[in-house]
Amino acid sequence: MRINRISAYLVACAVGFGATGAGAQTRAIKIGVLEDQSGLYADATGAGSTLAAQMAVEDSGLAAKGWKIEIVAADHQNKPDVGVNIARKWVDEDGVDAITGLGSSGVALAVNQLMKAKNKLALVASGGTSDLTGSACTPNTVHWTYDTYALANSTGTAITKAGGDSWFFITADYAFGAALERDTTAAVEKAGGKVIGHVRHPLNTSDFSSYLLQAQSSGAKVIGFANAGGDATNAIKQAAEFGLTRSGQKIAALLMFLPDVRALGLEAGQGLNLTETFYWDLNDDTRAFSARFAQRMKNAAVPTMPQAGVYAVVLHYLKAVVALNGDVKDGAKVVAKMKEIPTDDKLFGKGKIRVDGRNLPPAYLFQVKSRSESKGPWDLYKVLASTPGEQAFRALSEGGCALASQ
Repeated sequence: MRINRISAYLVACAVGFGATGAGAQTRAIKIGVLEDQSGLYADATGAGSTLAAQMAVEDSGLAAKGWKIEIVAADHQNKPDVGVNIARKWVDEDGVDAITGLGSSGVALAVNQLMKAKNKLALVASGGTSDLTGSACTPNTVHWTYDTYALANSTGTAITKAGGDSWFFITADYAFGAALERDTTAAVEKAGGKVIGHVRHPLNTSDFSSYLLQAQSSGAKVIGFANAGGDATNAIKQAAEFGLTRSGQKIAALLMFLPDVRALGLEAGQGLNLTETFYWDLNDDTRAFSARFAQRMKNAAVPTMPQAGVYAVVLHYLKAVVALNGDVKDGAKVVAKMKEIPTDDKLFGKGKIRVDGRNLPPAYLFQVKSRSESKGPWDLYKVLASTPGEQAFRALSEGGCALASQ
């Protein structure tokens, strides 16, 4: 287990914060960033999520008002037991008030329940399973950035309506993959398509040949990759080597983060459709933030969707804490305040958090550019369509969250 401590007595300009809670009295908050720091999701989350949390603290302006805000970070290694053990130590021994990031749905679901039991906060920015605002919802959780339902609803529906009406899934064998396949199946069938079959693969698979052969022989028009990170990149590269697209089958990347597309390369990736709720080049505000981020990130990498989510959810959390005059001990009370205050930041815009904890940012259907269209190393997407959050995410009445009926 690797844990980094980052002091955050940070002096920064105030952005959207009033004077409430300012003064001579020191108020202390500790936030944990729990992400994959060394595995297949590290580029999309990892150190960039920690930096995003730091930037949110800086932009809150609270350090200049006498607040002490500390960020701690750790590597959950994509293992729920490791993640829960870190989270328990943080809460029981180290005084952590809120945990964010939580990429890897298995980790997110496990920590989600722990934070409810401890009455602290789970601010999920990187994990994807829609169960976090469905059967596993809690009054202590906010799910900010995206989920498997929104991905399926956008990408799966668009491809099916464009003629890809028969599907075969190659699915990562853990909570995220299962949820993504389930939600995409529902979207495909609702759009008039059908699912012919599926196969499950272990996390961090290097050889997809046997899975691709099954997909090829199925005769499905669309091969849906219900995986992410290095798994998605390896699978799509090997699908190209197998000549699947040349034989007429279409590939659906149900979740690919920006570093994955860059690693895949525009030759292999051009024309792929995918869904995200953030892209660095959407508008002047996203470009300005991304330039600041890239100056401090190794390899001058721009922020990914999960990293942007960490920034925005931490910023909104701090607004709620200020509104409560620094009272962070009752996690459910803080989440209730986060739901009460409208969301408003420069990365995701204005919106709201529903009673089930679901934030509702717009979802964008992107297409990967060709080499001739791209003007730089991170200029990889063009926007095909956008969907308001209320339409992109599952209806509150359909999720099965107990909070929705209260």
